Amino acid sequence: MILAIDVDYRENHQAHVAGVLFESWQDSQPKKIITTTVEDVDEYQSGQFYKRELPCILALLKKVDTELSCIVVDGYVFLGASKKGLGAYLYETLDREIPIIGVAKSPFRDISAESFIYRGESKKPLYITSVGIELDDAKELIKGMYGKFRIPFLLKEVDRICRYRPNDKT
Repeated sequence: MILAIDVDYRENHQAHVAGVLFESWQDSQPKKIITTTVEDVDEYQSGQFYKRELPCILALLKKVDTELSCIVVDGYVFLGASKKGLGAYLYETLDREIPIIGVAKSPFRDISAESFIYRGESKKPLYITSVGIELDDAKELIKGMYGKFRIPFLLKEVDRICRYRPNDKT
């Protein structure tokens, strides 16, 4: 199974974490949705985002009861040629056993054009980084995901789920 994961930070040092599990990169619907809430989340520290996000992702992974072939994170695996991002820290924490693909919506100053992909009719790229899988392969997998817009449907769905609040009217 493939897991796409996202985190939404709430007031009172709380985070809501969501994951969608799917079997094929072309799936239009998740096979399973997993969520959890994490208490006592660290404050954001510039340049050390992973310290805040990684514990949240690990909390969700404890609820996954199936073998994973890949994890897709909202963000970067590497920040430029050599600086580790969230995905690289996750890969190391998981003993380098599960490939990680980072899909970022905003550019980072040291990201090269080789990480860009364009989906749908968007003129704005997604920024793909990876570890445990070749970058070109990771880019093709994300390009081939279901959905006709810039952001693949299942990645948009996991974002929506993690941001959901019970009083929402969606």
